[in-house]
Amino acid sequence: MLSGGSDGVIVLYDLENLSRKPSYTCKALFSVGRSHPDVHKFSVETVQWYPHDTGMFTSSSFDKTLKIWDTNVLQPADIFHFEGTVYSHHMSPIATKHCLIAVGTKSPKVQLCDLKSGSSSHILQGHRQEVLAVSWSPRHEYVLATGSADGKVKLWDVRRASGCLSTLDQYNGEKSKASSEAANTAHNGRVNGLCYTNDGLHLLTVGTDDRMRLWNSSTGENTLVNYGKVCNESRKGLKFAISCGCNPEFAFVPYGSTIAVYTVFTGELITMLRGHYSTVNCCVFQPHFQELYSGSKDCNILAWIPAPRDPIPDDTSEKSLPQQHVNPAYEDTWSSSDDEG
Repeated sequence: MLSGGSDGVIVLYDLENLSRKPSYTCKALFSVGRSHPDVHKFSVETVQWYPHDTGMFTSSSFDKTLKIWDTNVLQPADIFHFEGTVYSHHMSPIATKHCLIAVGTKSPKVQLCDLKSGSSSHILQGHRQEVLAVSWSPRHEYVLATGSADGKVKLWDVRRASGCLSTLDQYNGEKSKASSEAANTAHNGRVNGLCYTNDGLHLLTVGTDDRMRLWNSSTGENTLVNYGKVCNESRKGLKFAISCGCNPEFAFVPYGSTIAVYTVFTGELITMLRGHYSTVNCCVFQPHFQELYSGSKDCNILAWIPAPRDPIPDDTSEKSLPQQHVNPAYEDTWSSSDDEG
């Protein structure tokens, strides 16, 4: 696992639990420490493995750079420089025809950096304020979603000259008919986080209006799922996660010093994960282990695992089984069971 800190340091961890104990500490394998000549000067905001090979990873920082690292020698293979703070970057998990890294910075222009050519001249224009979050669709390799401090979420096809496919409208077109202000907004505040569901059919966004919204990514429609108040005072990008392989699927959202766990499609708040001592900045879901990792200002990264359920006895009649029975490892084990009250 890659992690980036507010001190600019990047650490690589081995997640394997060799001790086999329920509580264990992951070993740090390597780090780009303060004494490294190419260490980031300010806070690292995003780290990401190259999707096809762990021989390369990327990091971006408030020092206005995006760095492409060779994992084996821990040296930058390339460095992209920007005019303003870098809030977020993302490489497509599925792209085979392009090597573009989308970058959100203090500029309203979305920057596209090409790993093949080293060029960062391709830009997407349309936002009015800084771009706090960017995410490629896991379904269509040329489709990119961006969230900005202007309250807007835009979907782009990076092959098109005009670029912008749509601007998401929280009112689904209802308000603009009656209002002279026809500008579509996704949130009544800064949009500082977005995350696609694993199948790419839906997009979840969070904003400083303390709201989370679920969108149909092909029609751009607000599904109107109500998650209640989702406290969000982050001045920068908020990194939240959606599960993969659970039934139902969950959203894990940093919420003060806790992590709120919601069901994605019904909006129900299932539980709050408590363990950090300070503000949680980010979470990421590991589908192979069905584990969640969270990073906080308390300088800790915590690993969360679902509590195992009791196996269903063999003599249970077919009728009493849940309608969509799945492998117990993937069951809805994040919520507290009835026995736990």
